[in-house]
Amino acid sequence: MKKTDDRSNIRTFRTSVLKHWREYGRHDLPWRQTNDPYKILVSEVMLQQTQVHRVVPKYKEFLKTFPTVRHLARSHLADVLRAWSGLGYNRRAKFLRDAAVQIVEKLGGKIPRDYETLRALPGIGDYTARAIRVFVFNEPDILIETNIRTAFIHHFYSSILQNTAIADADIFALASQTGEGQDPREWHWALMDYGAYLKRSGVRTNHRSAHYAKQSKFEGSLRQVRGQVLRNLMKGAKGKKGEKWVEALASLVQDGLVVEQKGSTRGGSALGRKWRIA
Repeated sequence: MKKTDDRSNIRTFRTSVLKHWREYGRHDLPWRQTNDPYKILVSEVMLQQTQVHRVVPKYKEFLKTFPTVRHLARSHLADVLRAWSGLGYNRRAKFLRDAAVQIVEKLGGKIPRDYETLRALPGIGDYTARAIRVFVFNEPDILIETNIRTAFIHHFYSSILQNTAIADADIFALASQTGEGQDPREWHWALMDYGAYLKRSGVRTNHRSAHYAKQSKFEGSLRQVRGQVLRNLMKGAKGKKGEKWVEALASLVQDGLVVEQKGSTRGGSALGRKWRIA
Protein backbone atom coordinates (compact mmCIF):
# COMPACT_ATOMS: atom_id res chain seq x y z
CA MET A 1 0.00 0.00 0.00
CA LYS A 2 1.49 3.34 -1.06
CA LYS A 3 1.92 5.84 1.74
CA THR A 4 4.11 8.81 2.54
CA ASP A 5 6.58 7.47 5.09
CA ASP A 6 9.96 8.99 4.13
CA ARG A 7 12.18 10.25 6.94
CA SER A 8 11.36 13.89 6.22
CA ASN A 9 7.63 13.26 6.49
CA ILE A 10 8.11 11.27 9.68
CA ARG A 11 10.02 14.22 11.18
CA THR A 12 7.26 16.60 10.08
CA PHE A 13 4.63 14.39 11.68
CA ARG A 14 6.58 14.08 14.91
CA THR A 15 7.09 17.85 15.05
CA SER A 16 3.38 18.53 14.52
CA VAL A 17 2.34 16.05 17.21
CA LEU A 18 4.80 17.33 19.82
CA LYS A 19 4.10 21.01 19.07
CA HIS A 20 0.38 20.43 19.63
CA TRP A 21 1.15 18.50 22.82
CA ARG A 22 3.27 21.29 24.25
CA GLU A 23 0.71 23.98 23.47
CA TYR A 24 -2.65 22.25 23.80
CA GLY A 25 -2.12 18.84 25.39
CA ARG A 26 -4.66 17.68 27.98
CA HIS A 27 -2.04 17.70 30.74
CA ASP A 28 -4.65 18.09 33.47
CA LEU A 29 -6.45 14.76 32.95
CA PRO A 30 -6.39 13.12 36.40
CA TRP A 31 -4.93 9.80 35.23
CA ARG A 32 -2.06 11.75 33.70
CA GLN A 33 -1.25 13.20 37.11
CA THR A 34 -0.35 9.84 38.66
CA ASN A 35 1.90 6.84 38.19
CA ASP A 36 -0.25 4.70 40.52
CA PRO A 37 -0.76 1.42 38.63
CA TYR A 38 -4.21 0.80 40.10
CA LYS A 39 -5.52 4.26 39.24
CA ILE A 40 -4.26 3.93 35.68
CA LEU A 41 -5.83 0.47 35.40
CA VAL A 42 -9.19 1.97 36.45
CA SER A 43 -8.86 4.78 33.90
CA GLU A 44 -7.95 2.45 31.05
CA VAL A 45 -10.92 0.16 31.68
CA MET A 46 -13.26 3.15 31.91
CA LEU A 47 -11.87 4.67 28.71
CA GLN A 48 -12.30 1.46 26.67
CA GLN A 49 -15.67 2.49 25.23
CA THR A 50 -16.47 5.83 26.83
CA GLN A 51 -15.52 9.40 25.94
CA VAL A 52 -13.04 11.28 28.11
CA HIS A 53 -15.43 14.00 29.30
CA ARG A 54 -17.80 11.36 30.68
CA VAL A 55 -15.02 9.38 32.33
CA VAL A 56 -13.38 12.21 34.31
CA PRO A 57 -16.11 12.71 36.98
CA LYS A 58 -16.86 8.98 37.29
CA TYR A 59 -13.16 8.19 37.63
CA LYS A 60 -12.83 10.60 40.55
CA GLU A 61 -15.97 9.28 42.24
CA PHE A 62 -14.95 5.66 41.73
CA LEU A 63 -11.55 6.18 43.33
CA LYS A 64 -13.12 7.85 46.35
CA THR A 65 -15.23 4.72 46.88
CA PHE A 66 -12.51 2.21 45.96
CA PRO A 67 -9.17 3.99 46.56
CA THR A 68 -6.95 0.90 46.22
CA VAL A 69 -6.98 -2.42 44.43
CA ARG A 70 -7.57 -4.16 47.77
CA HIS A 71 -10.65 -2.02 48.47
CA LEU A 72 -12.04 -3.00 45.08
CA ALA A 73 -11.17 -6.68 45.49
CA ARG A 74 -13.17 -7.02 48.71
CA SER A 75 -16.16 -5.02 47.46
CA HIS A 76 -19.61 -6.32 46.50
CA LEU A 77 -20.43 -6.27 42.81
CA ALA A 78 -23.63 -4.30 43.49
CA ASP A 79 -21.56 -1.49 45.04
CA VAL A 80 -19.16 -1.50 42.10
CA LEU A 81 -22.06 -1.29 39.64
CA ARG A 82 -23.55 1.63 41.57
CA ALA A 83 -20.26 3.50 41.36
CA TRP A 84 -20.01 2.60 37.67
CA SER A 85 -23.57 3.65 36.81
CA GLY A 86 -23.65 6.12 33.93
CA LEU A 87 -20.62 4.78 32.09
CA GLY A 88 -22.43 1.93 30.33
CA TYR A 89 -21.05 -1.45 29.26
CA ASN A 90 -21.44 -2.72 32.82
CA ARG A 91 -19.50 -5.90 32.16
CA ARG A 92 -16.40 -3.73 32.37
CA ALA A 93 -17.17 -3.03 36.04
CA LYS A 94 -17.40 -6.75 36.79
CA PHE A 95 -14.22 -7.47 34.85
CA LEU A 96 -12.40 -4.70 36.73
CA ARG A 97 -13.49 -6.08 40.08
CA ASP A 98 -12.60 -9.65 39.02
CA ALA A 99 -9.19 -8.42 37.88
CA ALA A 100 -8.67 -6.74 41.26
CA VAL A 101 -9.48 -10.03 43.02
CA GLN A 102 -6.90 -11.87 40.92
CA ILE A 103 -4.30 -9.15 41.42
CA VAL A 104 -4.72 -9.37 45.21
CA GLU A 105 -5.05 -13.14 45.51
CA LYS A 106 -2.49 -14.26 42.91
CA LEU A 107 -0.13 -11.32 42.40
CA GLY A 108 0.27 -9.92 45.89
CA GLY A 109 -1.74 -6.81 45.12
CA LYS A 110 0.69 -5.58 42.45
CA ILE A 111 -0.34 -4.69 38.90
CA PRO A 112 1.85 -6.83 36.61
CA ARG A 113 4.31 -5.33 34.17
CA ASP A 114 4.59 -8.05 31.56
CA TYR A 115 2.15 -8.34 28.69
CA GLU A 116 1.13 -11.99 29.09
CA THR A 117 0.27 -11.66 32.78
CA LEU A 118 -1.77 -8.55 32.07
CA ARG A 119 -3.64 -10.28 29.24
CA ALA A 120 -4.56 -13.11 31.59
CA LEU A 121 -6.55 -10.71 33.79
CA PRO A 122 -10.34 -10.50 33.25
CA GLY A 123 -11.37 -7.81 30.77
CA ILE A 124 -7.80 -6.91 29.78
CA GLY A 125 -7.44 -7.13 26.01
CA ASP A 126 -4.45 -6.47 23.80
CA TYR A 127 -4.80 -2.68 23.76
CA THR A 128 -5.43 -2.30 27.50
CA ALA A 129 -2.47 -4.53 28.37
CA ARG A 130 -0.20 -2.43 26.15
CA ALA A 131 -1.64 0.81 27.53
CA ILE A 132 -0.89 -0.25 31.11
CA ARG A 133 2.68 -1.10 30.09
CA VAL A 134 3.09 2.33 28.50
CA PHE A 135 1.29 4.58 30.97
CA VAL A 136 2.23 2.80 34.20
CA PHE A 137 5.72 1.52 33.45
CA ASN A 138 6.72 3.74 30.50
CA GLU A 139 7.56 0.66 28.42
CA PRO A 140 8.19 1.31 24.68
CA ASP A 141 5.11 -0.53 23.42
CA ILE A 142 2.89 0.44 20.47
CA LEU A 143 -0.66 1.70 21.04
CA ILE A 144 -3.25 2.02 18.30
CA GLU A 145 -6.72 3.33 19.11
CA THR A 146 -9.24 5.60 17.40
CA ASN A 147 -7.46 8.94 17.92
CA ILE A 148 -4.06 7.50 17.08
CA ARG A 149 -5.50 5.93 13.92
CA THR A 150 -6.89 9.32 12.93
CA ALA A 151 -3.48 10.96 13.31
CA PHE A 152 -1.63 8.36 11.21
CA ILE A 153 -4.26 7.91 8.51
CA HIS A 154 -4.68 11.67 8.04
CA HIS A 155 -0.96 12.35 7.81
CA PHE A 156 0.40 9.31 5.97
CA TYR A 157 -2.51 8.00 3.90
CA SER A 158 -4.17 11.16 2.57
CA SER A 159 -3.17 10.26 -1.01
CA ILE A 160 -4.62 6.74 -0.81
CA LEU A 161 -8.03 6.08 -2.36
CA GLN A 162 -10.78 6.88 0.13
CA ASN A 163 -12.32 3.41 -0.13
CA THR A 164 -9.06 1.66 0.75
CA ALA A 165 -9.25 -0.12 4.12
CA ILE A 166 -6.15 0.60 6.19
CA ALA A 167 -5.25 -2.13 8.66
CA ASP A 168 -3.61 -1.55 12.02
CA ALA A 169 -0.77 -3.74 10.78
CA ASP A 170 -0.06 -1.06 8.15
CA ILE A 171 0.03 1.62 10.84
CA PHE A 172 2.16 -0.42 13.25
CA ALA A 173 5.45 0.09 11.39
CA LEU A 174 4.81 3.83 11.16
CA ALA A 175 4.00 3.96 14.85
CA SER A 176 7.30 2.25 15.61
CA GLN A 177 9.27 4.64 13.40
CA THR A 178 7.67 7.84 14.62
CA GLY A 179 7.93 6.83 18.28
CA GLU A 180 11.60 5.93 18.06
CA GLY A 181 13.58 7.81 20.71
CA GLN A 182 10.47 9.33 22.29
CA ASP A 183 9.30 9.01 25.88
CA PRO A 184 6.64 6.27 25.47
CA ARG A 185 4.18 7.74 27.96
CA GLU A 186 4.26 11.33 26.73
CA TRP A 187 4.48 10.36 23.06
CA HIS A 188 1.28 8.34 23.23
CA TRP A 189 -0.52 11.04 25.21
CA ALA A 190 0.58 13.48 22.51
CA LEU A 191 -0.61 11.19 19.70
CA MET A 192 -4.02 10.76 21.31
CA ASP A 193 -4.46 14.48 21.86
CA TYR A 194 -3.35 15.31 18.33
CA GLY A 195 -5.81 12.80 16.88
CA ALA A 196 -8.59 14.20 19.08
CA TYR A 197 -7.72 17.70 17.84
CA LEU A 198 -7.92 16.56 14.21
CA LYS A 199 -11.39 15.10 14.86
CA ARG A 200 -12.58 18.36 16.44
CA SER A 201 -11.22 20.13 13.36
CA GLY A 202 -13.47 18.05 11.11
CA VAL A 203 -11.07 15.30 10.05
CA ARG A 204 -13.00 12.06 9.59
CA THR A 205 -10.93 8.93 8.97
CA ASN A 206 -12.67 6.21 11.04
CA HIS A 207 -14.37 4.79 7.97
CA ARG A 208 -10.97 4.29 6.35
CA SER A 209 -9.79 1.89 9.05
CA ALA A 210 -10.21 -1.82 8.36
CA HIS A 211 -11.17 -2.17 12.04
CA TYR A 212 -13.93 0.43 12.12
CA ALA A 213 -17.39 -0.73 13.15
CA LYS A 214 -20.14 1.83 13.50
CA GLN A 215 -21.66 1.72 16.96
CA SER A 216 -25.28 0.62 17.01
CA LYS A 217 -28.02 3.00 18.14
CA PHE A 218 -28.34 3.07 21.93
CA GLU A 219 -31.97 4.17 22.25
CA GLY A 220 -34.20 1.11 22.43
CA SER A 221 -31.24 -1.27 22.26
CA LEU A 222 -30.62 -4.35 24.38
CA ARG A 223 -27.72 -2.45 25.93
CA GLN A 224 -30.09 0.25 27.16
CA VAL A 225 -32.51 -2.30 28.64
CA ARG A 226 -29.66 -4.15 30.37
CA GLY A 227 -28.79 -0.92 32.14
CA GLN A 228 -32.42 -0.41 33.15
CA VAL A 229 -32.65 -3.93 34.56
CA LEU A 230 -29.51 -3.43 36.65
CA ARG A 231 -30.66 -0.06 37.98
CA ASN A 232 -34.03 -1.50 38.97
CA LEU A 233 -32.46 -4.46 40.73
CA MET A 234 -30.17 -2.14 42.68
CA LYS A 235 -33.21 -0.10 43.74
CA GLY A 236 -35.35 -3.13 44.47
CA ALA A 237 -37.89 -2.06 41.83
CA LYS A 238 -39.48 -4.38 39.27
CA GLY A 239 -39.59 -2.03 36.31
CA LYS A 240 -41.00 -2.69 32.88
CA LYS A 241 -41.67 -6.12 31.48
CA GLY A 242 -41.70 -7.62 28.03
CA GLU A 243 -39.67 -9.64 25.57
CA LYS A 244 -36.75 -7.20 25.55
CA TRP A 245 -36.66 -7.25 29.34
CA VAL A 246 -36.46 -11.07 29.39
CA GLU A 247 -33.68 -11.01 26.77
CA ALA A 248 -31.73 -8.41 28.75
CA LEU A 249 -32.13 -10.36 31.97
CA ALA A 250 -30.93 -13.57 30.32
CA SER A 251 -27.85 -11.83 28.94
CA LEU A 252 -27.03 -10.34 32.36
CA VAL A 253 -27.30 -13.79 33.93
CA GLN A 254 -25.00 -15.19 31.23
CA ASP A 255 -22.44 -12.44 31.93
CA GLY A 256 -22.48 -13.21 35.65
CA LEU A 257 -23.94 -9.84 36.61
CA VAL A 258 -27.27 -11.17 37.88
CA VAL A 259 -28.28 -14.35 39.73
CA GLU A 260 -31.55 -15.80 40.95
CA GLN A 261 -32.36 -15.16 44.61
CA LYS A 262 -32.46 -18.06 47.02
CA GLY A 263 -36.02 -19.18 47.67
CA SER A 264 -37.23 -17.86 44.33
CA THR A 265 -39.91 -19.98 42.64
CA ARG A 266 -38.22 -22.05 39.97
CA GLY A 267 -39.74 -22.84 36.61
CA GLY A 268 -42.09 -20.73 34.55
CA SER A 269 -41.26 -17.29 33.21
CA ALA A 270 -38.06 -15.54 34.27
CA LEU A 271 -40.20 -12.49 35.06
CA GLY A 272 -42.03 -14.45 37.74
CA ARG A 273 -38.84 -15.24 39.63
CA LYS A 274 -36.69 -13.06 41.90
CA TRP A 275 -33.27 -11.83 40.86
CA ARG A 276 -30.40 -9.92 42.43
CA ILE A 277 -26.99 -8.52 41.53
CA ALA A 278 -24.43 -11.34 41.64
